[in-house]
Amino acid sequence: MMNREQAGAFVAALASGNPAPETELLYTDAFSLLVAVVLSAQATDAMVNKVTPGLFAAAPTPAAMAALGAEGIGALIRRIGLWQAKARNTAALAAQLVERHGGEVPGDRDALEALPGVGRKTANVVLNVFFGQATMAVDTHIFRIGNRTGLAPGKTTREVEDRLVARCPSELLRDAHHWLILHGRYVCKARAPECWRCTALAHCNYRDKVLAPPAK
Repeated sequence: MMNREQAGAFVAALASGNPAPETELLYTDAFSLLVAVVLSAQATDAMVNKVTPGLFAAAPTPAAMAALGAEGIGALIRRIGLWQAKARNTAALAAQLVERHGGEVPGDRDALEALPGVGRKTANVVLNVFFGQATMAVDTHIFRIGNRTGLAPGKTTREVEDRLVARCPSELLRDAHHWLILHGRYVCKARAPECWRCTALAHCNYRDKVLAPPAK
């Protein structure tokens, strides 16, 4: 496992290549972000971005989404995985936002996690991206990087999250969520990490580094 100094250098190296990272999900407000993140579970951001423009055109507010209902939502999101369960959860969370929060997305972890279909990772994304909190949403990419590189090894996503929060430099913590996701998505890939493109290579503990692209 990396020591604190090495972990800080690793994250700082990722930061140097992308000083202003942003989520790749399309959204316009807290509600559209929340729904997009719920829909992104076991689906790519690119696929979610294909269905959300039509969904939000039909139902731009929690009240409109609740009125659309699971059946109406489902008809608009059929292209993404687990669409039936996601349609039910989206309709239910929209109704709950209207009933309990005046149609507003709460900036509180407990209130977010009480919404249907919203777990810790989803709450962390919304708190980080929209409310500016220094949270760490551990998806499959971050979980892989935490263990592969030695940055924050753990057997569960919560273990990885807690170690990342404890070891990332405080001034980099909020954006570290984006740097790590994007790094895992485009460089430190699951099947074949492209180590020759990694800005943090010098600080990585991965033993089987791939230092050159495969021959064509």
